[in-house]
Amino acid sequence: MSKGHRSQIKRERNKNNVETRPFAKLSFARIPIQKACFVLDAIRGKNYDEARAILTYSPRRAAGVILKLLESAGANAENNKGMNKKRLFVAECYASPGPILKRIKPRAQGRAYRIRHRMCHLTIKLDEKK
Repeated sequence: MSKGHRSQIKRERNKNNVETRPFAKLSFARIPIQKACFVLDAIRGKNYDEARAILTYSPRRAAGVILKLLESAGANAENNKGMNKKRLFVAECYASPGPILKRIKPRAQGRAYRIRHRMCHLTIKLDEKK
């Protein structure tokens, strides 16, 4: 068994699991996961410039949020990892479900309909072409 405080033991154990690819995350995006996935599917596997062009001219509302996230991931790659933006491509992009805001809408004859405002957590991981 390793000696030391439990935080030191965890730090040693997790050294291997450090993400080396540049990425950007957005938590609690006010976009339903289904609508975000349409846009993410369009850019998955594309190079950085092509993905930016697709998002810039996409009519979907989620495209603007994802474009900002993609540019953040590109800036992280350039500034933190020293990578060239011309050689980057979207290695992974996914949306995971977030919390749901539940609201009530009054309807006729004393009924109440439930309205669910869905959220998601977006992640974009880039990688450099060899």
